[in-house]
Amino acid sequence: MTTATLSVSRAAIATTITDVLVLGVLTTADGPVIADAGLVDPETIARFGNLASFGVTGAKDEFVRLPEMTGFAAASVALVGLGVAEPSAHDLRYAAGVIGRRLSGAASVAIALPTPGAEHAAAILEGSILGAYDYLDYRSAASLPKTKQLESIVVVTALEISEATVLAAAELGRAVHLVRDLVNMPPLDLYPASFAARAEALGAEAGLDVTVWDESRLAADGFGGILGVGQGSSRPPRLVKVVYAPAGHDRHIALVGKGITFDTGGLSLKPAGSMIGMKYDMTGAATALAVVLAAARLELPVALTAWLCIAENMPSSTAIRPNDVLSIRGGRTVEVLNTDAEGRLVLADGLVAASEEHPDAIIDIATLTGAAIVALGHRYVGTMGERGLVDEILAAATSRGETFWHMPLPAEMRPLLNSDVADLANIKQGNTAGGMLIAGVFLSEFIGQKADGSGPIPWAHLDIAGAAHNTEGGYGYTPKGPTGVTVRTLLALAAGSTGATN
Repeated sequence: MTTATLSVSRAAIATTITDVLVLGVLTTADGPVIADAGLVDPETIARFGNLASFGVTGAKDEFVRLPEMTGFAAASVALVGLGVAEPSAHDLRYAAGVIGRRLSGAASVAIALPTPGAEHAAAILEGSILGAYDYLDYRSAASLPKTKQLESIVVVTALEISEATVLAAAELGRAVHLVRDLVNMPPLDLYPASFAARAEALGAEAGLDVTVWDESRLAADGFGGILGVGQGSSRPPRLVKVVYAPAGHDRHIALVGKGITFDTGGLSLKPAGSMIGMKYDMTGAATALAVVLAAARLELPVALTAWLCIAENMPSSTAIRPNDVLSIRGGRTVEVLNTDAEGRLVLADGLVAASEEHPDAIIDIATLTGAAIVALGHRYVGTMGERGLVDEILAAATSRGETFWHMPLPAEMRPLLNSDVADLANIKQGNTAGGMLIAGVFLSEFIGQKADGSGPIPWAHLDIAGAAHNTEGGYGYTPKGPTGVTVRTLLALAAGSTGATN
């Protein structure tokens, strides 16, 4: 996790003292040009001469460190491509992410990009801290970078930017980095009990109420899905509830996160190659935790409850078998036909527990199905559920520059989950069509009624199986590895900021 601090400055660009000063390059019909950041005079821009001579085009993800430039107080100057002639706030967030991700060997950076409005400055702050991420916890001293680590990010703008805006960007970065840190941890060290202990400590630090169910309490309270999935491991499962309830709130949202700290597939064992990366299967729980912590630090006016459904799915003589029947919280029974469809089993317990409190909305976040990757690739979040809530989430995602896609919950798929011996099965044996959708249909069975009995609690399911893990090279503010996807969208939803379209 980066420890870089964020700030803003209204100093002239040429006199800004920093290790690296970064300006933006626009892509225009007349070729690449330096973007007017508001605090740069024509003489300063003229010093760059013909940008093409530096191999600069202004394309997205382009970042070029220049030879020594005179007339600047900065030790060095760099250029980042903005990709367009008139960048939006999202374009600027993306470019600032490139800066944070590509800078190395610099302790401080000053970013001077166009800021026609406060939302543009906020996007630059946000993108830079999202991009400035490294995970070095398991590097030996010999393999640690020999260069300086980024310590200070200053956004240079002529605008008056509030401290609240800077704080919001810093906390958002902190939340995304927490998710990335937790997901990056090896499963040897992040297992149900240690994950629960980390959540307890972080919750206490933020002044939140945290409750942990160990295996005995899970059994006593009827959480058969979490217990069943976790019973094959020598490291027992946990359920963690983290509560943020500010005074005077008028909305309560429950976040239910899948927290499989490692997924072998259980007795329905995955092939060896498919098991690599299965430490990522707890991303949903990490996301729910990070969002509630950030909301508390930002004092958002909405109550949030995170339910972290944590287990390790291992094969052993004590593991559940295909054809075993589990009793979910509340009494509904599920025949397990595939132990590698375990995420929906732990989520079922969490969804029932969340429903018992009758929140205004329930959102689950899960690396749930490989079918989501087949359907949507690695950058889109499959989004399904009650249409009003889904539309609200999609608007929040658009406002934050995250890519979500609405998927249906076909009623005709429900009979595919019928079981000969239980209330329903966890898969349709032999069926490969619509796997992401049938998982969503399964989860919908565990959503409770509103307190007044007028219908089901509004619920949305976010399948992040593809978008949670960037398997290719970094781009924008997204590094290779865990992305922290949906954190920004869920915080925007919690803050009620769903109207912007930047």
